[in-house]
Amino acid sequence: MNNASTIQEIVERLKKFPPILQKQVLDFTLRLNEYEIPEGAPIHEFLKFSGTIQSEDLEQMKQAIEEGCQQINESEW
Repeated sequence: MNNASTIQEIVERLKKFPPILQKQVLDFTLRLNEYEIPEGAPIHEFLKFSGTIQSEDLEQMKQAIEEGCQQINESEW
């Protein structure tokens, strides 16, 4: 998956989220921008983000993703 298709996939999934989850994703990405992580950073560089989203928010996000991913759009095939 290239960068453009990754971004498009994120946008399409975000469109399906309720506004409160969209805002949480935005807030998270803004926090990510506060850190300078070089390209190809090792995984341990990302551990500082661990726990930045509350567990109930993660559960809501998981549920929204599962509900959105369980849909089949037959006109796409």
